[in-house]
Amino acid sequence: MAARVVSLCRLPASPEPGLPQRSSVPGHVWRGASGREYAHSVYSLIECPPLPMAGYVLVRRDQRGQCRPLCVGIGQSDARTLNLAEVRQRGAQAGANEVHVHLAAASEAERRLIACDLRAGLFGTLTSTADAEASEG
Repeated sequence: MAARVVSLCRLPASPEPGLPQRSSVPGHVWRGASGREYAHSVYSLIECPPLPMAGYVLVRRDQRGQCRPLCVGIGQSDARTLNLAEVRQRGAQAGANEVHVHLAAASEAERRLIACDLRAGLFGTLTSTADAEASEG
């Protein structure tokens, strides 16, 4: 009987057109309530490029380099510039200075599941959880 090793982890997504290559963008890993870790690309709120339908965490990074998550959301539009406008507006309202973008989700259902996992994992530190859920409903 032959054995075969099967990896259940998802391979890194191919780079999205129009977004900087992963090697040139700093990253951050956020952990959900499930214990699963999600790699995010880090952009400043001002320099963030137009975004595809992707999950994101709005973050306030202080002068010491520590980051505090403020809000978890999902881009809802096929128009990347509309997603960026929403992220910048919500970020400005929440006091964010960074956007951490998760691009590896393969479907809308997976994006929503990841966002819920992150919200539950970051519970108590988020300031705008209700607002994020209302805008996605």
